[in-house]
Amino acid sequence: MRVVGPVLGIVWAVFLLQPWQAAWAAPHGIERTLSLVAIAGLAVSFAWVVLTRAGPHGSRLPDPRTGFVLAGQVVLVGVSTLAAGEEGLVGLVFVCVSAIFLMRDPRALLVAVFASVVIVVLPRIVPGWEPIDDLVISVVLASVAVFGFTQLVLRNRQLQLAQDEVAVLAIERERERIARDIHDILGHSLTVISVKAELAGKLVDLDPERAKAEMADVQALARAALADVRGTVSATRAVTLAGELAGARQAFDSAGVEADVPGTVDQVPDELRELFAWAVREGTTNVLRHAAATRVQVTMTGDTLVVDDDGDGPAAADLIAGNGLRGLSERARQVGARVAVSPSPLGGYRLLVTTTGATR
Repeated sequence: MRVVGPVLGIVWAVFLLQPWQAAWAAPHGIERTLSLVAIAGLAVSFAWVVLTRAGPHGSRLPDPRTGFVLAGQVVLVGVSTLAAGEEGLVGLVFVCVSAIFLMRDPRALLVAVFASVVIVVLPRIVPGWEPIDDLVISVVLASVAVFGFTQLVLRNRQLQLAQDEVAVLAIERERERIARDIHDILGHSLTVISVKAELAGKLVDLDPERAKAEMADVQALARAALADVRGTVSATRAVTLAGELAGARQAFDSAGVEADVPGTVDQVPDELRELFAWAVREGTTNVLRHAAATRVQVTMTGDTLVVDDDGDGPAAADLIAGNGLRGLSERARQVGARVAVSPSPLGGYRLLVTTTGATR
């Protein structure tokens, strides 16, 4: 359409042959020459408008330049009537179309109204001219058709831009999802691996068999973490609340942390289980990495999950600024829940995830 559309528009200039023939048939003289030059100039100016402003990426011309171009075309139409007579008013059709391409708003239709008045009135007051009222129909049809065409092009362009923006946003959201999931997965897995590797190092001389078992767990965790990362990238990984509770219990036992972890998830509705699973993972990671706790208590109801510890973890402001809690907060908002961090009755910090008092 960048090529074919403007070319089809320029073909309209063939209708200027009517005033051209009328001027050509006039007696030789300065008026005939001026009329022929004016008609040719009008054709050239119309072609310029179509080629530069009528395509799918055409834009509105600034008002001063628009006024200059349209005034010039009106002058050319007036000059063309010196020899072509009333036939020269055919050029007003091209002035109206040019106005629509240049202005690209409903004000351009006022030019069609002006042209229609001129076509009806002028032949009746100029001696020797014949009325050409049927030209008004051409002006109206051409103006309405071209105005509708430009609006269609504009809407299609806006739709294309909107689709491009939606595609970009979708890519960005997918990148955020992958980054958030990989952070949550690796943060937890590497923390547990670190704890187990440290424990195995301490048990090498005291209990070689236990140390060997811990290292076997480290290998299994590393393989599981790799599988989780691959699953996250391909969007096939599933997180289960029961699995995260079992993993948290095992991680706390390996770290020597006394843990009170629920043994059932029946009271949690299905729509909250994935969120609570990510919350258990994040709470476990924070306790093992930051809190230096000796006791952890996980309590869970149908709408609330709480992870309390007795450690001396980082300040609440630091926790809120972390990537893990930021990602957990985003997940919570998606299901109408909220995340809060505060001092714990046990003396450390509390991670709270609840639907109570939350707003979407």
